[in-house]
Order: sequence, then C-alpha cells, then structure tokens
Amino acid sequence: MSLPVYLVDDDDAVREALSLLLRTVGLQVRGFSSPEGLLASVGGLAPGCLVLDIRMPTMSGLKLQTTLIDRGINWPTVVISGHGDIEACRRAFRNGAIDFLGKPVDEQDLIDAIQKGHDALEQQQRHTAEASEAHDLISRLTQREAEVLEMVAKGLTTRQISDALGLSARTVDSHRAAIAAKTGTASTAEQTRLWLDGRTRR
Repeated sequence: MSLPVYLVDDDDAVREALSLLLRTVGLQVRGFSSPEGLLASVGGLAPGCLVLDIRMPTMSGLKLQTTLIDRGINWPTVVISGHGDIEACRRAFRNGAIDFLGKPVDEQDLIDAIQKGHDALEQQQRHTAEASEAHDLISRLTQREAEVLEMVAKGLTTRQISDALGLSARTVDSHRAAIAAKTGTASTAEQTRLWLDGRTRR
C-alpha cells in the first residue's frame, strides 16, 4: 500500500492517533485539521485515499467529498463518524465512498478500507492509462480507418462494412490491415478492446 492517505479531522487527538496507526503499517499519511486545508493543497497532491470525518465545524466531510468531485477529484473515500447517521452514510455511498466507519474507529477496519481504496485507485489509474494509450493509437488513424475500426468493434463483417460505407471488400480489408499496423492489434478482439478503451477517454 504505497499510495498516500489524506486524513481530514478537526479533532487533533483523533487525527494524530489515526495518523500514527497508519504510519505504523507503512502508509504515507498527511493530516489536515480542516476541509479548507485540504482544498487549498489538493492541486499539488498525488492521488490517494481520503479519510474524512463527517462532522466538522466549517464544512462537513460529505460537503468536502462533493466539492472534490465537482473539481474532478474522485479519489476513493472512507468516511468516519461518531454519530451513526444512516442518512449521511447513504449520501456518502451515493457519492462513491468505499466505506463508512463509526467512531471509535476499529483499527483493522480502517486499514482494510484504505487497502480497498488503494486497490480501487490503482485500477482507476490503469484504466485511465489504457484509455489514454488507446486514444493516442486511434488518433493515428485516418477518419475512414477510424470509421472502419468502430464498425469492426460493433461486430460488423467486412462485407457489412463495405455495404455501409460504399467501399469494396478489398478496400475495407486494406483499411483493416492499416488499422492493425498502426495500432499494433492482431485480432478483432484486440481492436474491439482498443475502440472501447479509446471511447472512455472521450
């Protein structure tokens, strides 16, 4: 678990105790005493897992969660609360929280939740990298080749593509060969995956 953890809690004792706990299991932790502190710094932070107290004087953890999402920062979030607020729990999960823990926080539950968050973030980063690579590969294609790729991905045969585009089957095959050469794909399955990954970037 090498990705950072950002802990936001206005209670100094809780924040320091949880930070110490997480550091003892090898996690990088940065604590913030207020949501505003995190928001002021977040632009320079590496992606990580957020641990947010739900009740803070100036801004709730839920409000901080939605503010970050509005800024395009959708990092895995663990929400902690000492009040057992079921509606707040529902709202947190609707906003994408990966866990909701009551205070006093069970140490192992918190560590497990952060591990889950790191796994989710790593998967998200892999998907982003794959989408970016696919987008770059597809950008090498001509407009006609991109059209052919889309039809291949939708399961159309060479004959169906030639009929749809008014091209000969030989020309479609030439386009498919060019797509394979430019993108390094060797099969219809690989080209379909490429098109789907590239579409997620749009």
